[in-house]
Amino acid sequence: RCAMLVLLFASPAFGQPEESGASKFGKVILGGIAGFGLHEAGHLVANWAFEEKVEVRKVDYKGIPFFALSHAPDLSPRREYVVSSAGMWAQYLYSEQILTHHPNLKSEQSPFRKGMLAFHVVTSLVYAGAAFGKTGPIERDTRGMASSRRISERWIGVLVLAPALLDMYRYFNPDARWAVLTSRGVKMGSVALVLK
Repeated sequence: RCAMLVLLFASPAFGQPEESGASKFGKVILGGIAGFGLHEAGHLVANWAFEEKVEVRKVDYKGIPFFALSHAPDLSPRREYVVSSAGMWAQYLYSEQILTHHPNLKSEQSPFRKGMLAFHVVTSLVYAGAAFGKTGPIERDTRGMASSRRISERWIGVLVLAPALLDMYRYFNPDARWAVLTSRGVKMGSVALVLK
């Protein structure tokens, strides 16, 4: 499913005579890697802002090896929320930058940007699924966000899923002003939960 979403976002880039399909697909992948890097950089910046040390920990979930940037377990609830949310907030910032400055991205030859936007959507879908099922490694962002605000992780799943679906809708329907405003409103709502 994730690969199909990446191809769906990238598909207008294929079939252009100036550059090979493989080259454009490579740029889509690089855009996804950049999106991943910005997500993790969001966590790092939040930790550094609170002068917290960050550990890279090996995470193994159902045989799938990965890593997590782990922070101190004794953060205040508000700081825990900021650090856990910072990756999503980074995604929101770059997706807004892309969709605001390139509202007709679907028809542009911008495979790198399309890869970044695809990473935002796919990652949000994965996190939302983990939140709805309350499954995955304990270090998952949605669990940290929910526990720090003392709300159900499923509500955090909705908070993570909505902007991704709305941004995907915006990609295909750039003139849908309601989707722009709703997406931005949900993203700002995520930030406003710091005050809860």
